[in-house]
Amino acid sequence: MLLLFRIALAALSGKLVFYSYEPHGMWWLGIVGLALFVASLAPWPLGLRVSVKAGALLGFTHSFFLFLFMLPWIGEFVGWQPYVALSFFLALYGIPVGAFGAVLARHNRALLAFPFVYVAWEFLRSTLPFGGFPWGRLAWGQIEGPLRHLAAWGGPALVTFATVSTAVGLVALLAYRRPFGAAFFVFPVVAAFVAGAMHTDRDDGAVTVSAVQGNVPRLGLDFNAQRRAVLTNHTQETKRLAESGARPDFVVWPENAADVSPFTDSFAAALVDEALHAVNVPILVGTLTRDEVGARNTMAVFDPDSGPGDYHHKKYLQPFGEYMPMRDFFRLFSDLVDQAGNFQPGDGNSVVDIAGVRLGIATCYEVAVDAAYRTAVTHGAKILATPTNNATFGFTDMTYQQMAMSRMRAIETDRAVVVAATSGASGIIRPDGTVTQQTGIFEAGHLTETLPLRSTVTPAVRFGTQLQWLLVAGGVAVMLATLLRRRGGYAAMETTSNA
Repeated sequence: MLLLFRIALAALSGKLVFYSYEPHGMWWLGIVGLALFVASLAPWPLGLRVSVKAGALLGFTHSFFLFLFMLPWIGEFVGWQPYVALSFFLALYGIPVGAFGAVLARHNRALLAFPFVYVAWEFLRSTLPFGGFPWGRLAWGQIEGPLRHLAAWGGPALVTFATVSTAVGLVALLAYRRPFGAAFFVFPVVAAFVAGAMHTDRDDGAVTVSAVQGNVPRLGLDFNAQRRAVLTNHTQETKRLAESGARPDFVVWPENAADVSPFTDSFAAALVDEALHAVNVPILVGTLTRDEVGARNTMAVFDPDSGPGDYHHKKYLQPFGEYMPMRDFFRLFSDLVDQAGNFQPGDGNSVVDIAGVRLGIATCYEVAVDAAYRTAVTHGAKILATPTNNATFGFTDMTYQQMAMSRMRAIETDRAVVVAATSGASGIIRPDGTVTQQTGIFEAGHLTETLPLRSTVTPAVRFGTQLQWLLVAGGVAVMLATLLRRRGGYAAMETTSNA
């Protein structure tokens, strides 16, 4: 009966953590939910230790319920089976988290090492296999809370570590009644406020940018007509932008705004040219290209005078969506694999020159990957853009979860971010992560704002990767020490038994 209670607690904890993510944004539930998960591993209320197997089950349950509530948007396109299968697969990474957590929870001071274990397995889930799935990182749910300020110092990994540390401190204080739990609970929050207070604005000029959201047709058109209609919509909305009297230095269109490529199709080229001469400034256009390597998901600069210019081929592709790893193998289980694309990754520095400005780009899924914007900033990007196409996912939480990532990246890099989405939500984000303007879903619109240019390089950009490796190494050390200690304990028991 006690195990069933613990399982229910772990399931509830996963759901509560889900509510920390956008559009709910109840960041404190990320801490409370994780504290409940840790509590489910602790030897309370009867002082009964949780076995390793039970801990593994609790870790799986917590993770499964978290992803089950977080990822229904995946099922909008491919149905519920792949979405549930992905949630199940991602929950497997929770098994060792729960198993090691159950052992650490037996000793209240050892439990303080749990954040290292959590970060290590979150890193693995975000990296392997096929580039991992960084979408569900705990840090994204803290964008409305004070811990977000730590992103500038260590990126999402440090925010995750601080979130878990705060939750562990809460359990140590309330469940174990240990005074040091209060310090462990309070310190990350105080450190975050100090980090926020230390930030100073260091603008290096300003630029006026517009984001155009043309919207997509929903019904009644065949595939090719849909693609042409999307491009027409963005051309028409750009004309409305010009008629509004706004005077941007450049315009950002979304990913796939020109799915009919202006490089190969005269109709598409004419529409892009029409938009260019309406605003008479460069436009960053999301389109599809092909070269000797294969198909590319490309953001290309078009200038009203000089035509095509710099471009960014998307580097970090979404597995099972933009490309299909092990296609022949997975086709044995489902013919849905044939709906996946066959795009090839780029190898650039994620920066384009547009209207004399170095603009860093993370296309859609790339915003979840640490290296995307960090690479752009180290190569001189002074402002960032997240062009995205979320139309496939309907009115789900997906676009808001992604907006939270762009906001966290703004804090991490100390850069303004322009989010341009085909169907919403588009937004303008200041370097402090504040959203100053935002469109609705499935409506045409445009946003214009003068934004700061920054040339500073934050500690997160400079040292974030190394810090994450240190945290992961700490997690590996904790797990190895735990295994050696258990093995030593078994050896001692065997010696005693033989004697």
